[in-house]
Amino acid sequence: MNQLPCTLEALVVRTDFSADGAWDALRTALFSPSRDGFLANVALVDDRRYERLTPEQTLDFIPAEYQHPLLVLADCVAVASTELPLLVVDLRGERGRCVRVVAAELWSIENNLSGANMDFEEFVGAVGDDGVFRGF
Repeated sequence: MNQLPCTLEALVVRTDFSADGAWDALRTALFSPSRDGFLANVALVDDRRYERLTPEQTLDFIPAEYQHPLLVLADCVAVASTELPLLVVDLRGERGRCVRVVAAELWSIENNLSGANMDFEEFVGAVGDDGVFRGF
């Protein structure tokens, strides 16, 4: 398997290819501004070479030049729900730690971590009873 691309944006890597409709809905959600006009600064990776890639495996495929503090996986859990709960992988604080976030709220994590306004731990502490972050 090849290294993931190196971009200035956070990568959203498609790891489940069972539901094209869910992937389309995910793309729409990610590129639709929040109520306050915020967007996640992301680049999508839609490549079957990364099918079933796990969070642990992603750490081996991140190029040294990749400077973003997180990586996002669109896995089987994300595409199975209408909320599209993506898996966000921490690449700075506790490398490899994960939190789920509904696609419509990815902007909050991406914007705040990339701007060093908040720590990953703050989002982990704000998840719902089901372990998914839906905003503050």
